[in-house]
Amino acid sequence: MGYMNVLLVYPECPDTFWGFRRALKFIGRRAAQPPLGLLTVAGMLPKAWNRRLVDMNVARLTDRDLEWADLVFISAMILQKESSREVLDRCRRAGVRTVAGGPLFTTHPEDYPEADHLVLNEAETTLPPFLADLARGEAKPRYTSEQFGDIRETPVPQWDLAGRKHYAAMNIQYSRGCPFHCDFCDIPVLYGRKVRTKTADQLLAELTALYAAGWRGEVFFVDDNFIGNSPKLKRDVLPALIRWMNERGRPFTFQTEASVNLADDAELMDLMVRAGFECVFVGIETPNEESLAECNKLHNKGRDLLACVKAIQAAGLQVAGGFILGFDSDPPTIFDRVVTFVQNSGIVSAMVGLLNAPRHTGLYNRLAAEGRLLNKGTGDNADGTMNFVPRMGYDTLSEGYRRVIQGIYSLRPYYDRVRSFLRRYEPARSNKFRVRLRHILAGLKSTVRLGILGRERLQYWKLCLWALFRRPRALPLAVTFAIYGHHYRKFFEERLACSLVRPPG
Repeated sequence: MGYMNVLLVYPECPDTFWGFRRALKFIGRRAAQPPLGLLTVAGMLPKAWNRRLVDMNVARLTDRDLEWADLVFISAMILQKESSREVLDRCRRAGVRTVAGGPLFTTHPEDYPEADHLVLNEAETTLPPFLADLARGEAKPRYTSEQFGDIRETPVPQWDLAGRKHYAAMNIQYSRGCPFHCDFCDIPVLYGRKVRTKTADQLLAELTALYAAGWRGEVFFVDDNFIGNSPKLKRDVLPALIRWMNERGRPFTFQTEASVNLADDAELMDLMVRAGFECVFVGIETPNEESLAECNKLHNKGRDLLACVKAIQAAGLQVAGGFILGFDSDPPTIFDRVVTFVQNSGIVSAMVGLLNAPRHTGLYNRLAAEGRLLNKGTGDNADGTMNFVPRMGYDTLSEGYRRVIQGIYSLRPYYDRVRSFLRRYEPARSNKFRVRLRHILAGLKSTVRLGILGRERLQYWKLCLWALFRRPRALPLAVTFAIYGHHYRKFFEERLACSLVRPPG
């Protein structure tokens, strides 16, 4: 195929709840995680090609970068649509051929005619035919596939392309797909309901490469439901991961996403904790049974969700939670019920958003048939925007949403919730906290910015002193949560200064 210079570009992400932009300043990092998709695609390209990565969240895309490139590969999520269009426009003006893929372009291909080549769906299935056609000089404008890739053949991501010093955590993928079919979620559309997994040896090879690259610290498993195939986890993967971690002095800590039925499996939770998992994100969505039925979140329905959260916490795992407002079945009491649930659960990181309908989902199709879709919304369900007309009045929903945010992220409720969680949280003894330079930096900055200059200084010192004398092992986590709280409050203050997107007229 010959020698080519390939520039892998990850467009800029807007400020988001999970972007931790304000929290990153405390540890001197520029982004939460590197672009795993592009790093994986880099491993699929011909070995003779020269590769560079520009993550626009940590560095500028310069004219010199574009002059160097023969091809520009762009991968993006829906949140990155504005920056993606700007990158495509710059490439066109510079006369550089573009190859676009990832969730944004897969779900909205017709919106990006300026891309020279759209390589959609999963790269394992569509990138090889594109590369073959490109070698013959016959590359087509669009490549799609209805087949899902065999991720047992996926190469090790090329982490050497990413500057590790810029990121708070590294990321890795073990599985794709989710066995459930929530009607607001596009994961089954993009990746299917059959859970596809890598082998234990493959996963360990990726972790070994990350370890050899010099990374120590947090690793996020980006799987949409890590426990989708729990028998394989318990039989093969987690025991192998425990051995790997112990042999290397436990260099990593892990976080991931899982469905709430994790609470049913004490053995699985124990293995995860022993392997080094410290936190799981769980989609709670709503305490209202009718709304769970409406959105087909049946695996949450009929459960004592509060008891499930506490069971996961009791096993030694922190729980971050997702909550959604705006279901047709939501009663007027939903706002107070969500605040009560969050406060009683001790979920420190509670991402409360407004319902949105991603394209091609069951919810999108239903709302389209009902004539309720709006050609608006950002794709970020935590910024106060929606892309459809809700049954609940706009003013009622907007005011209720603000009440929920104030009820869980105002200073006193937030710090009360942190103490409530830390009183009963028992982290695994094997997951020892290792003090690194970035932790010292964060502690010093938080002392000044939160403990001296911040309006939360009284609550900050009450928490730190309480942890120091009552739960000294939890002091680093207490400081971390104080920093998170600063980010969450600032994020929502800025977002809720704007009103909800309203229908035309």
